[in-house]
Amino acid sequence: MFVSLEGLDGVGKSTQARRLAERLRAAGHEVVECREPGGTALGERVRALVLDHGDWDVAPRAEALLFAASRAQLVADVIAPALERGAWVVCDRYLDSSVAFQGGGRGLGLDTIRDVSLFATGGLLPDRTVAGNVNRDSDSDLATQFLVASKKFANGITLSVEQAMAGSETVGRASYALSRRLSVDLKGGSVNGLSLIYRTFFND
Repeated sequence: MFVSLEGLDGVGKSTQARRLAERLRAAGHEVVECREPGGTALGERVRALVLDHGDWDVAPRAEALLFAASRAQLVADVIAPALERGAWVVCDRYLDSSVAFQGGGRGLGLDTIRDVSLFATGGLLPDRTVAGNVNRDSDSDLATQFLVASKKFANGITLSVEQAMAGSETVGRASYALSRRLSVDLKGGSVNGLSLIYRTFFND
């Protein structure tokens, strides 16, 4: 089983990814944790180039292709081998982040970035994807800004899935449309994020 967690920085996805992996291990499963960009020697160098590049800018197309290269290596070296031997994979970000940030935020187009990402991964998609939100009950300015940004992030993913369904003549797009998704407040609120994830994905 391949599970990815998506969302803006600060919504709690990394924490919940770690807790989910711990819970799965406690249940007797082999679990491989990974993150994007990163997770391989190449991926960590890409991460440094894109996230800690100093006083020079990375062009949008260059950024998208660097992320795709990192993802391709992660699938080849880590994710695919783990799945082949029956392990669970819990990944902090995957191609939905590129669709939302490079496709939407950088203006490169959702279709374009989705297709580049599918090429990079050989069409490999998560069985389940969690898209994290913020607590809607908070009225703070920061929470409101996060909520607006989270909605934009989720809308980018949703639109990409809808477009994939409309263009399901290719295997990659059809499989993308079938990947199940859950939007949840990962920081808690009225429902514990981890419990909701676990019940929704693994007890149905």
